[in-house]
Amino acid sequence: MAEKKDYLKETIQHFDIKKNNVVPLVDAMEKMAFSARDLNRAARIYDMMLKEKDCTIFLTLAGSIFSAGLKKVVFDLVNNNMVDAIVSTGALIVDQDFFEALGFKHYIGTKWVNDNEMRELAIDRIYDTFIDEDELRICDETIGKIADSLEPRPYSSREFIYEMGRYLENNGGPKCEDSVVYAAYKKNVPIFVPAFSDCSAGFGFVMHQTKNPDKHVSIDSAKDFLELTQVKINSKESAIFMIGGGVPKNFTQDIVVAADVLQEEAPMHKYAVQITVADERDGALSGSTLKEASSWGKVETTYEQMVYAEATIAMPLITGYAYHKGSWKERKPKEHQKLFTKQPQTV
Repeated sequence: MAEKKDYLKETIQHFDIKKNNVVPLVDAMEKMAFSARDLNRAARIYDMMLKEKDCTIFLTLAGSIFSAGLKKVVFDLVNNNMVDAIVSTGALIVDQDFFEALGFKHYIGTKWVNDNEMRELAIDRIYDTFIDEDELRICDETIGKIADSLEPRPYSSREFIYEMGRYLENNGGPKCEDSVVYAAYKKNVPIFVPAFSDCSAGFGFVMHQTKNPDKHVSIDSAKDFLELTQVKINSKESAIFMIGGGVPKNFTQDIVVAADVLQEEAPMHKYAVQITVADERDGALSGSTLKEASSWGKVETTYEQMVYAEATIAMPLITGYAYHKGSWKERKPKEHQKLFTKQPQTV
């Protein structure tokens, strides 16, 4: 029987938009048709978001895109003031970004393996990528340790992820230099994970709450919703750049309605781009179009674009285009984390 080391050999390399000037390629797509022209328009709309001085850009993330090599793309967006708030699935932020910040890696694999053998070797498969389950358990335990160190009370996911950034500040070292969690911590970019327990964080909280049944840390998703709505209310205009769909997509669109419920002045998202491979015909969330969202009062339809493409292909082109166009150089950081001045106190 093969050993674990026989499979975990070559690591995934994260795509660097700074090294690949795709502007001529994306510009050429404007005179094409189908998804090429859609992608070109999406890239131009993203550049428009960056040019608008008082526009908050929400980046929503779903799917296993960090394990697939897109972590550095998001890191560069945060580091260069190209996004102002992130709403994500837990797996991306904890199992993939924080996991790598702890010094672990994702490995190039294949779907043509015996998954029973993978299970026996404690190797988890994400399509054609491998991850060491034993290392993932260390990530789970680290989340539990962070929870153990905090004052027992309900937290928003944003508050807890900020503490994950603080942990990396104190313990990470060079291995967390390209971490999205750590970059967002330093740049005051809030990260929200509305379904926070649906990842390694969930296992960490199971450990923490089992040890502390009466006084423990918990995650308040309603507080997430309120805080994200407060970011919207404190923004003159807003835009959403969505990778995939799911909870992050709907959560971020819904803050417009939440602001209205609070009787606050908050216009619909002015710009919107979504990259997805989902189909709209079944009425499911990830495939619902931005025009459909307009009927709910969430998204304006003047500057919206659906791009039906897989994220590892479309996202580097759209973000690379915007990076090399350079409009971000005139943007100042919004630092929406500072809206929430009271940070958790350790015990």
